Amino acid sequence: MWLFWLIGSLALALLVGVVSLQVPAPAGTDAPATAFSAERAMADVRELAQRPHPVGSADHTRVRLFLQQRMTDLGLQVSTQTGPISRGSARYLRRMGGDPEAAGFTATNLVGVLPGRNPALPAVVLMAHYDTVPMSAGAADDSAGVAAALETVRAIQARGPADRTLVVLFTDAEEIGLDGARIFWGGHPLRDRIGAVINLEARGGGGRAMMFETGRGNAETIALFGDAGVGADGGVTANSLAGFVYERMPNGTDFTIPKDRGVQGLNLAFIGRPDQYHAASTPDALDRGAVQHIGSQALESADALARADTLPAATANTVYADLFGRVIVSHPPAAGWGLLGLALVLLGVAAWRARARAGLTLADVGRGALDGLWFVAAGLVLTQAVRTLAGPMSGRAESTEAYYTLLGRLPWMEAGAALTVLALVMAVLGGRGRPDRRVTALALAAAAVLALVLGGFGNLVVIGAAVVAIGLSLLPGVAPRTVWGGWTGLIALVLAIGLAAQAAAPETAFLFLWPGLLAAAVAALASLIDPGLTRIRSLAPIGVAAAVGVAWVIGLAHPVFLGIGMDLPGVLVLLGLLALMLVRPLSPERGAVRPWLMAALAVLVLGAGVSAWARIAAPMPAEPPAAEGT
Repeated sequence: MWLFWLIGSLALALLVGVVSLQVPAPAGTDAPATAFSAERAMADVRELAQRPHPVGSADHTRVRLFLQQRMTDLGLQVSTQTGPISRGSARYLRRMGGDPEAAGFTATNLVGVLPGRNPALPAVVLMAHYDTVPMSAGAADDSAGVAAALETVRAIQARGPADRTLVVLFTDAEEIGLDGARIFWGGHPLRDRIGAVINLEARGGGGRAMMFETGRGNAETIALFGDAGVGADGGVTANSLAGFVYERMPNGTDFTIPKDRGVQGLNLAFIGRPDQYHAASTPDALDRGAVQHIGSQALESADALARADTLPAATANTVYADLFGRVIVSHPPAAGWGLLGLALVLLGVAAWRARARAGLTLADVGRGALDGLWFVAAGLVLTQAVRTLAGPMSGRAESTEAYYTLLGRLPWMEAGAALTVLALVMAVLGGRGRPDRRVTALALAAAAVLALVLGGFGNLVVIGAAVVAIGLSLLPGVAPRTVWGGWTGLIALVLAIGLAAQAAAPETAFLFLWPGLLAAAVAALASLIDPGLTRIRSLAPIGVAAAVGVAWVIGLAHPVFLGIGMDLPGVLVLLGLLALMLVRPLSPERGAVRPWLMAALAVLVLGAGVSAWARIAAPMPAEPPAAEGT
């Protein structure tokens, strides 16, 4: 019976998770005038992305003049703003093959104003950059954002006059140092009249558009975005973990500049099809569903802001995440303590009932937690080893071309890491302590050496994880002896991690507290219905909860890996821990352990092979021949 519920719940989770990651169908040119149409926007993308148009190029001038005319045709009051690019930006442009001298070392912003019925109200800005890198036509980055902004303005006008003024800001020199944004926010007369910003970006050529950054103190902004997103085609993808991580990354977008000035707003981008980032990003290669998704969210959000009685103010940060791309759930950071307390109470009920009716002991709960710790430690080692089979870490890439090649390999890296995590889940479910402990420890040691040799010996995380994983592999008697021990131990471990996250970074704690609360609630229910976990009436709610929870994890895992997985593949291990916790009570029966473990080994080998295949699927560019006489 376990096999039915385990495979059934995982299959349903995969189906729902994959469906939640799909982009909406692109609307055609016959879409209602008040709706966003990707096909209407694509007409502008095709004009803009004929060729690369970096600062200083002839095509840069062509694109600027075209946009000035398009903005005028839309009824905007159009002006330009020029300012100097920095020395660092000029050097960077020159290194990429551009010509800052041809631009007179200046950047030119395009500013279009659609006056509102009450010009005294703070205005709303739609922002995107119109320059590209010298080696890409930039259909995605950022012609799609520019075209989406133009289509958004047209649709808002079709909906009728709004009270607030809408400013369309097409910045220049974003690709070389955010200079256009600095020029506008550093001294444009409209700067101090802006109350909210929507920035449109891309790091790839498709996939769902994610709202990955807001202004600081974002509770009111998220409330408005959550309401507006209901009407967007394809719903919304957003969570406070992305915002927390992005703010701590060294890179930025044009939105960084107004954010640092305390302006509220939304930063949206799609990051799928990473091989197109700063590469072969042409209109034909661009995912029209991605254009529909980012444009529809921009339209609904900009329209809501333009017609709002009051704009969102900077208050307190909120914890938020979307559920299957359809709705955003949010709560104050302090509410995390209440969720943690409730989960602990429910876990206590489950443990009390299992102790009285199923022989659960505190020692076995501890063994279950150690099983989870082994999973995390072994996963960090193995995912890093499998990831390095696909090529060097980005920090060790020898050239810009090598970095872009690694981006092209990212889907293979993701598949390899995901299969590795799946293999570890299967190993724990099958009884990872049953094979010879020395063989397991030796395999982990070999994987650690591989990860360090190929990925760099300075990775202290891999070294520490290897020590823990090998030590737990060799230690006898630490595998849980009951299903309840393994399950409650994992829930306790996840809640302990949630406690640490709640104390250190509450915006990230939902990742552990929400699934932990779900698992604890189902455990309490199952313990009251059937502590033996043998009847359908107890297995059914476990299977349903596993399907729902794992589907949510899958929907979260894909954008997370695209964002940071190239150098931190172990992030999938933490998400895999959540999935393991939810399916743990569906462990295989004793007679199926050996084939289950053999299957886990086969999945691990497959994951390593998929990752290694990336070197063949996306080979590194050949080194240019050395000039004679050098």
